[in-house]
Amino acid sequence: QVQLVESGGGLVQAGGSLRLSCVASGSISRFSTMGWYRQGSEKQRELVAAITFGGSANYADSVKGRFTIFRDNAKNTVSLQMNSLKPEDTGIYYCNVRDIFDSWGQGTQVTVSS
Repeated sequence: QVQLVESGGGLVQAGGSLRLSCVASGSISRFSTMGWYRQGSEKQRELVAAITFGGSANYADSVKGRFTIFRDNAKNTVSLQMNSLKPEDTGIYYCNVRDIFDSWGQGTQVTVSS
């Protein structure tokens, strides 16, 4: 199982941008998917975006056109560029690696004020 360390959360006004980053320690296979999930207050954890080793990405409908996920296989990192942020994007964002094991980061808070 890999260890994941996230960074980049914070407070931003609506319409602003943030970039989240996640570094994974340990070995990650070419069959892995790296992604970001979020959990708002009184909501279930939901997929925001995910990307395969080969670079195929998928996004939640609510973030399409605003968020972009990047992956650097050489550095074992995954990043999420979030633009045009909305108050409903507020939540704790978790980095995830789905490989032989399912690994999660500790979460980073994103707060978007109106």
